[in-house]
Amino acid sequence: MMSAFLLACHKEKKDGPVVAPWGEVKQQEIPKSDDFTLDDIVSGGEMIMLTLSGPGTYYEYHGRELGAHFMLCQRFAKELGVSLRVELCRDTLEMVDKLKAGRGDVAAFPLPKGVGGADSLDYCGMKSDSLGVAWAVRLGNEQLAKALNEWYRPEMLDNVRREEKRLLATPKVHRHVFSPFLNRRGGIISKYDALFQKYAPVARWDWRLMAAQCYQESCFDPNARSWAGAQGLMQIMPKTAAHLGLKPEEVNDPEKNIRAAAQLIKELTESFSDVKNVEERKRFVLASYNGGSGHIRDAMALTTKQGGNPQRWADVAERLLLLREPEYYNDPVVKHGYIRSTETHDYVELILERYKQYRRSAPLRR
Repeated sequence: MMSAFLLACHKEKKDGPVVAPWGEVKQQEIPKSDDFTLDDIVSGGEMIMLTLSGPGTYYEYHGRELGAHFMLCQRFAKELGVSLRVELCRDTLEMVDKLKAGRGDVAAFPLPKGVGGADSLDYCGMKSDSLGVAWAVRLGNEQLAKALNEWYRPEMLDNVRREEKRLLATPKVHRHVFSPFLNRRGGIISKYDALFQKYAPVARWDWRLMAAQCYQESCFDPNARSWAGAQGLMQIMPKTAAHLGLKPEEVNDPEKNIRAAAQLIKELTESFSDVKNVEERKRFVLASYNGGSGHIRDAMALTTKQGGNPQRWADVAERLLLLREPEYYNDPVVKHGYIRSTETHDYVELILERYKQYRRSAPLRR
């Protein structure tokens, strides 16, 4: 039904050349104003979603985009056969202004009906009459509004919420769990100790800290894979692997995976060179490896605003936990929005605790 509807939209155009400021183009390349946005989305291959950051709308988690309204809008984009680009707004007023200015295609957010003025928005798609909220497109964009209304069913939102809940309840990493010590008495942490010792100088870390991080990531399983797509001993995401020059067929190779992770740690360390204390900086790097440097910078900015010390991890970690709450992830100094920060906070603590154990049992050099 959707494909037939889109085909009908395209058939309304007439063939024949027209003159535009950039030269002569075919008539079908310039849609009529009444269905411009929908046709532009389909022909351009991309839809722009406006929303706010939040656990129910949009957030990133281990390299994967989640949030029920994002996941729902993603399904609509898939139905159209286009990609989806997310533009985060600071508040609903900014969202409405961007929509009215044509800087986004759909406000995929539960907007109170009437916001922005009745003459500026067409409320469509996801609707909750009991709550008086709905998605919206720019008024006059009838074809896109019609497509959304014909596609959406009330049960869809509950379906994506259940899907998200299932994803978050799934074990984050599928792996074999090996012992944290191969031979404690002999001071051997794992069969990869020689590789940690070889590449730790690249990261400028104690090799035992890399080993502690590796155990947290994969339990020393080179074939470990997370539901978000991270792979190998150090759980490197596909985009990160490409950035580091790690080919898909190499990601499960222990040496190449550890070498790439050491390079990533080096890059993160350099990006936090403003944290002067070397030991403190390691905590910031670990947190960024897990949660993303943008969120850690947000926590640092919030720490500064609240009078804490942005160079001290204990102060920053406290504010990182606050980024679970709307009052804080919507603060003007926060640029990357909501984060499931408990995991990142615990990630750092668990690695540092295991690092202490490794330092007591394994020699720094052999």
